[in-house]
Amino acid sequence: MKTLVLGAGVVGVTSAWYLAEAGHDVTVIERRAEPALETSFANGGQIAAGHAEPWARPGVVPRILGWLGRDDAPLLFRPRADRAQWEWSLRFLRECLPGRFERGSRTLAGLAAYSRDCLVELRRRTGIRYDELSRGILRFATSARDYAALARHAEAVRSFGIERQVQSAAECLALEPALQYSEERILGGVYSPHDESGDAHRFTSELAALLKARGVSFRFGASVEALEAAGESVSGVRLHDGERLSADAYVVSLGSYSPLLLRPLGIRIPVYPLKGYSITLPLGPAEAQDAPSMSLTDEAFKIVITRLGSRLRAAGTAELAGYDTSINDLRCDAILRRVRQLFPQLGAVTTVENWAGLRPATPDNVPLIGRMRPGNLFLNTGHGTLGWTLACGSGKAIADIVSGRRPEVAFRFLA
Repeated sequence: MKTLVLGAGVVGVTSAWYLAEAGHDVTVIERRAEPALETSFANGGQIAAGHAEPWARPGVVPRILGWLGRDDAPLLFRPRADRAQWEWSLRFLRECLPGRFERGSRTLAGLAAYSRDCLVELRRRTGIRYDELSRGILRFATSARDYAALARHAEAVRSFGIERQVQSAAECLALEPALQYSEERILGGVYSPHDESGDAHRFTSELAALLKARGVSFRFGASVEALEAAGESVSGVRLHDGERLSADAYVVSLGSYSPLLLRPLGIRIPVYPLKGYSITLPLGPAEAQDAPSMSLTDEAFKIVITRLGSRLRAAGTAELAGYDTSINDLRCDAILRRVRQLFPQLGAVTTVENWAGLRPATPDNVPLIGRMRPGNLFLNTGHGTLGWTLACGSGKAIADIVSGRRPEVAFRFLA
């Protein structure tokens, strides 16, 4: 079938890859000049199948209350006269009820493991390179309360098929020697040995190049203004310049902007932008020897730290501020302070690249994947903080659904 994929982030491009593999005639529409220049551009870099879980959980509500008024808080709520923001926030609070976190975690675990396997197979078949590391992810604690919670949770998620190895302080330092210089003592953590990391922007760009070589068309600089419906089908896509494109199937992978495109059709989806921040530090030869050599998660500050070749990326925080993509330097400075506290040996690195992007989040962190009504409309969006983690599995699943096949992975697909 002739298929239009709307959006060339990591989710849209992986969708295009598996659709093309399935034999479809694929065109990708993207408003930016290149792939992966928005949410996928400078994210934390983790492919965290062993840590794919909702943000919403019973214990997070007291923490949110403690974060109110703090501009450097991991989760920051900026109230707006925005119905979507308030509806999303109330649904997020509902997801914090006991039992709902476990349900969301179980739902995400299967898709995340499947997606990681799909990525490994894609890499094996294509030889694609993206500063990847297959050393696992270490989630470390600097407080006794966090360490105890990590250990309890590692036991609880074993029933979901998730392997997390509880590590002592000494074992954490053996896994990542760069933490031995931390100004705050590392008390322990959990290690997911099968997790990976890599540069999502480089991966998406390289995969797009492979797709072009296979005949997939990319339309860059083309903003989608509207979906046009006729009866029970989408009849076409209208671009910003008035051009109209038609196809047999339409896959919406526009991240945070997906609900804005769908609303005129009477389709409301629970996706809201959560602004995240990252900093990237270029490492010279001397700093590269002392920098972390694997991907880490700082449990206290909810920051992920990932080695990407000759760069160190640190990302985190979530801000409910609508579609504002401006960079709040205070938020980036807070991440930088924490990195320097954990790795004072990198104090000579003074060049820092700040970035902010919008994560398309659902209240329970479970993405929206599947067929909608009109029947030739498909969604692959709402991945929140897990876009890179879930991209390949989501892309392969949506290609199966478009092709009329049952996906290989059990998941709560739209129908």
